[in-house]
Amino acid sequence: MDLNYSPEELAFRDQVRGWLKANLPEDLRRKNADGGHLGKEDLLRWHKILAKQGWVAPAWPKEWGGPDWNATQRYIFEEECGLAGTPQIVAFGVVMCAQVLLKFGSEEQKQRHLPGIYNGDVFWVQGYSEPGSGSDLASLKTRADRKGDKYVVNGQKIWTSLGQYGDWIFCLVRTNFDTKIRQEGISFLLIDMKTPGITVRPLILMDGGHEVNEVFFDNVEVPVENLVHEEGKGWTVAKYLLGHERLNTGRIGASKRELARLKAFAAKQLDADGRSMMDDPRFRDKLTRVEVELMALEITNLRFLDAMRGGRPPGADVSMLKIRGTEIQQALTELMMQAAGPMAVPFKAIGEPLAGEFDALTASLAARYANYRKTSIYAGSNEIQRNIIAKATLGL
Repeated sequence: MDLNYSPEELAFRDQVRGWLKANLPEDLRRKNADGGHLGKEDLLRWHKILAKQGWVAPAWPKEWGGPDWNATQRYIFEEECGLAGTPQIVAFGVVMCAQVLLKFGSEEQKQRHLPGIYNGDVFWVQGYSEPGSGSDLASLKTRADRKGDKYVVNGQKIWTSLGQYGDWIFCLVRTNFDTKIRQEGISFLLIDMKTPGITVRPLILMDGGHEVNEVFFDNVEVPVENLVHEEGKGWTVAKYLLGHERLNTGRIGASKRELARLKAFAAKQLDADGRSMMDDPRFRDKLTRVEVELMALEITNLRFLDAMRGGRPPGADVSMLKIRGTEIQQALTELMMQAAGPMAVPFKAIGEPLAGEFDALTASLAARYANYRKTSIYAGSNEIQRNIIAKATLGL
């Protein structure tokens, strides 16, 4: 097992690092670092910069615009983006829907949808969770009834991230209610959100932000050619998609950046006696534990990369990366709140000036802390991930 980068991989890392430094707009970097709201224009602006460079879809095959990178290069790129503080590419199109189309889609579906996803011309969102069907996704009730050359869709999706921006949505729907096995009878549909009968209603978060939505389908007509894979075999597609989603939830580079920022911030928070939070042994112990866990996660990730170099795809144990990565992200927000103390205000009034070095950061800490509670839930809750490891890896 070799956990070190080769000279060629180190040269690639330096190339990526240099390009990001030269091409990441400073206003986007600052807004992302300070927890500012990234609107559709911000997200697509960075998307199009990467697309022009040919780096927006690291895992795509070369024939569809991918850069022909191996697994290690893709990992290095993601880590460097995290360290540089780039906005995240919205995964619903490039990472999720596109990978499904490349694996299961017809040639016509690929030709129709992949160019728009690559160039950022079409904004995709995900329709999976429903009221009462989140971690237990197989219990979903949104139905699609076949009527000639169309499906008629009725039901509701919830927690649809960025649904207010969506041009298209990929959905899991039930096409067969008579099967005894819940995972059977589920299909995967691509739906144009301009279709009559679709209503998007915002769910305003406790920090006042509009990130998630409810989506209602009332007799929405969807052409049969928008079915991906086979009718009733959508669960196979869903599992494949979730595997790609979980590979990108560890966010080691971003956590390393946040750890460094936390250290710098805590060192400058002085009490009346001139001592910083870093002088507090209990705080320092918590911080050190998180740092060690992050180092262990990085080494574990490199072990997966070494296996993938040898041609072995990641198995169910990739869930370890999701579990530990998201727990570390949450722990960092908790420590930052502790370091800020009374300065961790929920928000600043719009237009109120930001004066100090860390003022923009502290203004968004409470919102960031609350928002990061979701990381251990999405892409399959961490409890579900532990069950997957127990069954598929440990044989329990």
